Amino acid sequence: MNHFSRLTLLSLSLTLAACSALESDKIDYKSAGKGPSLEVPPDLTQLSRDTRYAVPGSPVTASSFQLGQASPSAPTAVTSIGDVRIERAGNQRWLVINRPADKLWEPVRDFWQENGFLLSMDQANLGIMETDWAENRAKIPQDFIRNTLGKVLDSLYSSGERDKFRTRLERNATGGTEIYISHRGMIEVFDSAQKDKTIWQPRAADPELEAEFLRRLMVKLGVTQEQSKALIAAGATKNSSRAATVNGQPVVQLDEGFDRAWRRVGLSLDRTGFTVEDRDRSKGIYFVRYVAPVADKSEPGFLSKLFGGSKADAAPLKYRIAVVSQGESTTVSVLNASGTPDTSDNAQRIVKIIADDLK
Repeated sequence: MNHFSRLTLLSLSLTLAACSALESDKIDYKSAGKGPSLEVPPDLTQLSRDTRYAVPGSPVTASSFQLGQASPSAPTAVTSIGDVRIERAGNQRWLVINRPADKLWEPVRDFWQENGFLLSMDQANLGIMETDWAENRAKIPQDFIRNTLGKVLDSLYSSGERDKFRTRLERNATGGTEIYISHRGMIEVFDSAQKDKTIWQPRAADPELEAEFLRRLMVKLGVTQEQSKALIAAGATKNSSRAATVNGQPVVQLDEGFDRAWRRVGLSLDRTGFTVEDRDRSKGIYFVRYVAPVADKSEPGFLSKLFGGSKADAAPLKYRIAVVSQGESTTVSVLNASGTPDTSDNAQRIVKIIADDLK
């Protein structure tokens, strides 16, 4: 199909989408394909995870799947059924399952495949799996033309959105497992008033999509549909977090203790696409990679990226995200690769990314 025809169909699809009322709970994902994944936003990068996670209190090998050892803490809201419970802080939710992580890995992998996703990352030794970019086909309106032609031209229709989900499994101190699901999205938009070209841009993470897949995962793990809906609807108190400057250094301040702050910062890093190379909970440090934005923002379209037409990424820089608490107050700051406080423009950008997601 030529470029003009594709743009015409995109414009038609977007117009019809604006006129159609879609059911918000209708989800039908289809992976974009088995080729290289859609590249991440220019400010962030995903690279291979090739180091082990430090676990306080005991030595560990990759095969033991001991990804973190969190102490029990008082959650904002906890509701449980059997050995499954959900915890919530603001718009962040995660599951706590009273089962070993190695017994959950296969069911979680099956869960994503059953929901129409391909996995671009499947590393049990790190406790991380990540889906490929996929499209929610249920967002495409069932207009007259599509209903008439059926699946003959189905592949020509697009919602103009792609989604990716990361799942992280982390052991807790009692031998159970915490499961985090984070969402990232892209949207295709016209780059000019003439509407003769489209580009893919990041769109905000969707906490409700995360919640829906956590709910579905609960069902996969044995909770009934009705029970899962009740659990996911459990309320939460508001969390206070804000960006600030302390001694000339940009920081995020949270009005909560270390345990919950550590969990929330980790989920925020997952949501916003940082490459977490390693973590040391005993020292409150996440080791991350970050790609600074470049002046040239032009990027190839989704299809050219999907099939290998992308430009080389800028060189990633290594940073440490420090989570330091005093009582029920926590400060999150950026350190450079050697562990000293960083006040650069990049550090300010990173603090803003984290602060915006924690609000």
